[in-house]
Amino acid sequence: MPCRALISTALLAVCLTACNPAATTDPDDKPASPTASATGAAAPGAPAGGSGTPLSDAVALLPLGEESRNGYERDSFHHWIDEDGDGCDTRREVLLAEAVTKPEQGDRCAITGGSWASFYDEVEVTDAKKLDIDHMVPLAEAWDSGASEWTADRREQYANDLGSERSLVAVTARSNRSKSDKDPAQWLPPAAAAQCTYASDWVATKLRWKLTIDTKEKTALEKLAGGCPDTVVEYEVAP
Repeated sequence: MPCRALISTALLAVCLTACNPAATTDPDDKPASPTASATGAAAPGAPAGGSGTPLSDAVALLPLGEESRNGYERDSFHHWIDEDGDGCDTRREVLLAEAVTKPEQGDRCAITGGSWASFYDEVEVTDAKKLDIDHMVPLAEAWDSGASEWTADRREQYANDLGSERSLVAVTARSNRSKSDKDPAQWLPPAAAAQCTYASDWVATKLRWKLTIDTKEKTALEKLAGGCPDTVVEYEVAP
């Protein structure tokens, strides 16, 4: 079982304080400039990791870059693999890790029963088929922000990132498809109480993978940070 399932949700409750900044405007993917390298060299200004970094300070660590969607294809990110060979692919690993009520696990990791809390819209879900596994920073946005320069293996690692609890989240299909490939300048969770956590998760994911932000995205994140004074960012740079 990947380390994701072992991460304590208590840490999240302590570190991510939900505030209520004003929402901006309303399927999973999006592309920016090729600043991050295929070898994983740190983006300018991004340290190796952060523990309890205030959201506003964490936003400031993200380097600016201009986005380009040129050459993007969703298939450039091979996802839902069975990384540890236990019969459960990435989607099912996330479902098992995030279940509020543990589901039954059958042959070939078939999941029945259980319940989940979709934090984007504060909806309880009791049918796993009604959940999407959302890439916190959509695949196309990652491409725009530096992943276009990565190797295929590095993009596969990104698309199946179980090493960070918040890189992938189980949410209602409706909320995920409303988000699509939008960044925080274009979409925020409809649940106002989720927006500070969302901003923290977004910034943590970009720092983890050394991705850039564009000007509108930075402005939106700075506005969010102003309304989330108690929210902090926890991240480790991906190996």
